[in-house]
Amino acid sequence: MIFNYIRVSTALQNIDRQLVGIACDREYMDKLSGKDTNRPQLQAMIDNLREGDIVNVHSMDRLARNVQDLLALIDTIINKGAKIKFHKENLTFEANKKTDAFQKLMLTLLGAVSEFEREIILERQREGIAIAKQKGKYKGGQKKLSEEQIKEIRALVEAGKMKVTDIAKKYVVTRQTIYNLMK
Repeated sequence: MIFNYIRVSTALQNIDRQLVGIACDREYMDKLSGKDTNRPQLQAMIDNLREGDIVNVHSMDRLARNVQDLLALIDTIINKGAKIKFHKENLTFEANKKTDAFQKLMLTLLGAVSEFEREIILERQREGIAIAKQKGKYKGGQKKLSEEQIKEIRALVEAGKMKVTDIAKKYVVTRQTIYNLMK
């Protein structure tokens, strides 16, 4: 079987540029950050892989954000007897075939550059936030609950007449938010 794996970081991002015109038997798509490999569709694809299958990925950064995860995922895929192809980088890795030393070097280098780019972006973001805070322009995330609502929630929990789950639903927050307020 031929699997196409597509990933974007948020539901608002567009997947149209990935694997255009690449036919497949099954497509797996995650709309989650690539910061780790705990993505439902990625795991489902790996669970369904069999010997002889092919995995198409638009580019390495769509599979993993760091070199360690990238290498581990490729090893997992080829150890199942499948082949993985990165179309943008034109790199292919497959089971039972000696990996070209140059390809492995390119994979590691390109993966490291992608990881470096991501770290630079995050560093710039932190610097920008720090400058905005100094200027008094950064307010952070908006509070979900008013002080009045927090008092109401505390009173409800202390009275013990409503379950935390019901309180969370009433105020459209998570149970963890309620627990955090009670600390």
